[in-house]
Amino acid sequence: MALAVCALFDSAGERLIRGLWARLEAAGIGSLASHTHGHHYPHLSYAVLLEWDLDRVRDALDRLPDGRRFPASVQGAVVFPRGRVALAVAVPAQVALRQHRVTSAVEATGAQLHKHYRPTSWVPHVSVVTHASAARLPVAVTTIFDVLPVTLTVAGAALIDTATGEIWPLPGIP
Repeated sequence: MALAVCALFDSAGERLIRGLWARLEAAGIGSLASHTHGHHYPHLSYAVLLEWDLDRVRDALDRLPDGRRFPASVQGAVVFPRGRVALAVAVPAQVALRQHRVTSAVEATGAQLHKHYRPTSWVPHVSVVTHASAARLPVAVTTIFDVLPVTLTVAGAALIDTATGEIWPLPGIP
């Protein structure tokens, strides 16, 4: 599948998103709670890699400076093709620069970056719905809006294998 460079939330943000996943599942809408292996973490992806050398990627990311915690303001939702729904996240301007540094560092290792994570294409988001039919989208969006607005705090980072859920914590937040 893929390897994602993920910004992770503090415990309050993780609880909020997992609670949202549970409410969506109770409404019959698939979320990351039940998607694939079921070991997903609430996250904001800086990069998704389609091909990579794990040791080289880890080494490159370990060399990036720690950007520290940051707020991620959520005011709405975004609907992507195939019924995927996410929290639309506004991040501080320096986070876009951090995302650019991350993608540059991983591409320098020879990794293949997914086209939607190029700095000029990146849409900061937190995935919540994996697939909703057109008829179920209003329920999904209403369920999401019931918890908004909210500010989440990014408090950590990790590499996550999307096929298995295996996680490699990063020493800082790139």
